[in-house]
Amino acid sequence: MLTKADDFPIHQTPEPIAYSGTDRNFYDRYFFNGYAPDGSEFFAVAFGVYPHLNVADAHFSIIRNGVQHCVHASRVLGMERMDLEVGPISIEVIEPLKKLKVTIAPTDGISAELVFDGRAFPIEEPRFIHRIGPRTFMDYTRMTQNGHYTGWIEVDGVRRQIASGTTGTRDRSWGVRPIGTPDPQPYAPAVAPGFFWLWSPLNFADRSVFYHISADADGHAWNTRGALAMDGATATSIVEIKSGHMDLDFQPRTRHARSASLTLAPEGAPAMEISFTPISRFQMRGIGYFHPRWRHGELKGDLVIEREDIVLDSLDVLSPENLHIQAISRVELRQEGQAPLQGIGILEQLIAGPYKPYGFTTMADPFEAMAD
Repeated sequence: MLTKADDFPIHQTPEPIAYSGTDRNFYDRYFFNGYAPDGSEFFAVAFGVYPHLNVADAHFSIIRNGVQHCVHASRVLGMERMDLEVGPISIEVIEPLKKLKVTIAPTDGISAELVFDGRAFPIEEPRFIHRIGPRTFMDYTRMTQNGHYTGWIEVDGVRRQIASGTTGTRDRSWGVRPIGTPDPQPYAPAVAPGFFWLWSPLNFADRSVFYHISADADGHAWNTRGALAMDGATATSIVEIKSGHMDLDFQPRTRHARSASLTLAPEGAPAMEISFTPISRFQMRGIGYFHPRWRHGELKGDLVIEREDIVLDSLDVLSPENLHIQAISRVELRQEGQAPLQGIGILEQLIAGPYKPYGFTTMADPFEAMAD
């Protein structure tokens, strides 16, 4: 089947763009988040295309007054990947790798216009390939970029301009990961499900710092990377940081950090010591991650749209759908010979299942249950 994309020189296989190899779990996704300079307002967007499931879905979520207000939308893709619109949520690429616009048309009291302007060239993270036994669990590439936002958001008649100095992160990832209806075929031999993931894109006045780690249940990293991008950095001037380590101090009775410290060691430069002080949390289920009813890639119908309001203080933070969060955090960067830098960023956390370094042994045993 020929589609709009076939008129552009972007083919990667001998097939039309409507097809992405043969893996049913292939996906292509946009992600955005943004936060006021003091962390008082936070929003996020996810937009996914699932070519072999013939589904597209999108989500918008904003926190105001302790409530996470969400819009979820899903439609049949119709094999046309160039139509970046799902119900009220649409994306416009104004300048590739630099400037994009997200629009949420009025939906049950929620609407927005958000323009993202990148601070530097995007970083390309190491390819994520993870297998459980012989079965491929993940195989994807992601680019990540910090930037500034302008625009406005309206919730139930209250429209607010995006605060001056609002920053955040956007990413694009594509490849294979679990999507849609879960695979009913069990692993052979049986394995305890588990996933350890930390991601921390940080915004300072003149630079962006990035760090992530994916690790197995024993604490061995299977994908990790740090990077430093000064404002205006090009693809060749981004500083690669191969040596990094993060320590977490957990909130009691949770799997979420109350503080964290990150050490990054750029080659030929003093180590960067970064401290995190979380000030609020964003539930990733609000944009479809592990949502019990709005799982990414799940077929909902020709077009289905729903508003959801999540009262954050009412949640059981140990329920599986609530483990995955982004903690909006104040951060301080210290480096020998330089004055300390204050910034703001995200500490994304997904610690599900056993994780030996912190003593977790079941799917969601909390901090107080850890062995000495």
